[in-house]
Amino acid sequence: MNRDISSIQKDLAKAIEEKTIGQEDCATLIENLSFFRREVITEPCPCTIEASVLFVVQGTKQLLVGEQNFIYDTQHFLLNSLDLPASSQVLDASPDLPCLGLMLKLDMLLMADIIAQNGMPPPYEGSISGSSAIGTVTSSLLEPFTRLLALLDEPDAIATLSPLIVREIHYRLLNSDLAGRLWQIASTGSQAHRISRAVTWLRTHYAKSFQIEELAAYVQMSSTTLYHHFREHTAMSPLQYQKWLRLNEAQRLMLNDSLDASSAAFKVGYESPSHFSREYARLFGQSPKRHIEVLRKGTESNI
Repeated sequence: MNRDISSIQKDLAKAIEEKTIGQEDCATLIENLSFFRREVITEPCPCTIEASVLFVVQGTKQLLVGEQNFIYDTQHFLLNSLDLPASSQVLDASPDLPCLGLMLKLDMLLMADIIAQNGMPPPYEGSISGSSAIGTVTSSLLEPFTRLLALLDEPDAIATLSPLIVREIHYRLLNSDLAGRLWQIASTGSQAHRISRAVTWLRTHYAKSFQIEELAAYVQMSSTTLYHHFREHTAMSPLQYQKWLRLNEAQRLMLNDSLDASSAAFKVGYESPSHFSREYARLFGQSPKRHIEVLRKGTESNI
């Protein structure tokens, strides 16, 4: 018998609150599972989303992707199917009642395996657009997460039991009201799956110059169709997405590996450091050197 949703959420909120004291984002011993905690309402903050599912068990958040916004709370979960730039905003939170939730990165190969193993027919749904969507929270979706979180108090069992529970969560998602979207993303040959492959190719080859025709041939689409559907799913063109990947990787290299701006620019595929600096300032609002100094000071103040 399924438990009441609010009862499950109270248990999850208690577990997450105990494990996130003094932290905003918290990785766990379970691969691909993390928690978040926000104690104040915020303005939209830039972030990077991944192929994932997010549940809020207390409070309310909003994700903004391009011109779309997605509000998720205790009644609605957020599904992201691609790695993209976005903005995140906390709509309901306080120190006494922080916004609490969890994120589980999705495994599309596992999703495809479940579809094949169970002979799941494609749910009736027209072609999907966009990389994010809002689904309805149910007790059958939340219940496996209570067992997954319980493993954090039994670390020796994580390696054996967590893959089974994660598989169940993927199965439950394939039976949710977002089943059609997930089926299309995971199924080889669908437009959504081809765009996912294009994104994966760009993430692997971000430092390489390419022609749209080359990428289109790789995913077996015409150049026009690829361009149209890529923008529909990501709110960017393939070249804009590559630029975003390059600039974020350059930032990582300067911040974590202490590369100077010119070295980072060449490493991520730019031929002109001045061109890199202009595009970096356009995206982040400051020159590379100044921005990295600000980021380092922010990191030091949080230690």
